[in-house]
Amino acid sequence: MPKKDDDAKKPASETVPDQRWKMQVFYLCFYGFMTQIRPGESFITPYLLGADKNFTQAEVTNVITPVLTYSYMAVLVPVFLLTDYLCYKPVLVLQSLSHISIWLLLVLGTSILAMQLMEFFYGITMAARIAYSSYIFSLVAPSRYQRMASYSRSAVLLGVFTSSVLGQLCVTLGGVRFLTLNYVSLGFVSFGLILTLFLERPRRSLFFNRPEGTGDGAIPAELDKMAGGDEGGGTQGWREAVLCRMLREVAALSRQPQLRLWSLWWIFNSAGYYLMLYYVQILWNEIYPTNDKRRVYNGGVDAASTLLGAVASFSAGYVKIRWTLWSELVIGVVTAFQAGLLLLMNTTSNIWLCYAAYVLFRGSYQFLVPIAIFQIATSLSKELCALVFGVNTFFATVLKSIITIIVADKRGLGLSVHPQFYVYFGYFTLLAVAYLLSAVGMGIQHSRRKQAVELALAKEPCQLPAELPAQEKSLEAGTVRA
Repeated sequence: MPKKDDDAKKPASETVPDQRWKMQVFYLCFYGFMTQIRPGESFITPYLLGADKNFTQAEVTNVITPVLTYSYMAVLVPVFLLTDYLCYKPVLVLQSLSHISIWLLLVLGTSILAMQLMEFFYGITMAARIAYSSYIFSLVAPSRYQRMASYSRSAVLLGVFTSSVLGQLCVTLGGVRFLTLNYVSLGFVSFGLILTLFLERPRRSLFFNRPEGTGDGAIPAELDKMAGGDEGGGTQGWREAVLCRMLREVAALSRQPQLRLWSLWWIFNSAGYYLMLYYVQILWNEIYPTNDKRRVYNGGVDAASTLLGAVASFSAGYVKIRWTLWSELVIGVVTAFQAGLLLLMNTTSNIWLCYAAYVLFRGSYQFLVPIAIFQIATSLSKELCALVFGVNTFFATVLKSIITIIVADKRGLGLSVHPQFYVYFGYFTLLAVAYLLSAVGMGIQHSRRKQAVELALAKEPCQLPAELPAQEKSLEAGTVRA
């Protein structure tokens, strides 16, 4: 009979029949996989520069592509709030409609304005990714979060890999035109819209649609604790005030060294990473201009980088070091490595060397992402964690937009792709120097603390052995606070 009592204490989402839970997992993963099948995506830049659209490289670099950064910044906050307020599914429908709009404009559009509008819809789809990644947290019990997140993320990576391989095989072996690939992609994203309509719409979300009580006996969430401070304000009162309170809480948490360090890494390094990602196909086209589409290997390179990124993310979970002491050094070494790869990509005339540097660059970035997620999320509630990542992403997008309007936009310097990559090389070099100097400072600080403790121990030779562990704990606590 104890088993029945335990089952009675479980929340409703824990007692859902296994078959229904398995179907939810399967359908969500199938949806995540299918919505990534866009075989023409790896070849958008050669398609725009080729005979099908015949835009100039300057138009693609300085007029069309910058719109993606601006639109992403403009819609990120509204989409973030609407995702939670509307319980995820409507935003996923919006994402699918935006994907259809992208491929319709790629197929039918002929003007620069049409391509800028295409980039605008692309920005919406990027901002709406938050809906898929957080959707799972509203369907299942907390005990299943980690497993569901792993399944859904794996499905997305497998979809990207399959899409890239499919596109490359069609181009290299089948001789399929880029225009035909875009029609195929349009078909897949249309099917993705149909799949979206059959997703179950959650009844709860992190911020705006929380259940009024925690009837399952769970510990109150951070949001509920904050809401409790509003005397007589009612549900509407905390809905209006809670985000401001949480933002103040995030500002207070920024004093924690590890959270601050990895948040800064997220802001500065992800901004540079995505700028490289947006313009690298233009660089490939300049290094290896060819009219033979069979020799364009963008899909294969994307597949290889996705695979390496997945392996790097997985392996990062097995790195066991004292991150409070070694974080700056690890980040600095990886960032310096990325700076070297950017210089290699920009100076080589060998397209295969450029491809290899790109794959390694993406792999090294994906290696640090799960470490950053863990270091940021380890001491935060689920709600605060979501807000911290949202704030970090917003600041990274603002920084990315500032760099774009100065460096790439025709209203700024309007640099061509090679000078742009020199700027990105200098940007990552400065970041690497800053991280490595911080690592040196951390090492000196730790060494002085250790010497001070050893000196104190040396002056007390008669100290009882039982007191030694306390000294060691004091040293460890001082290191963690640093």
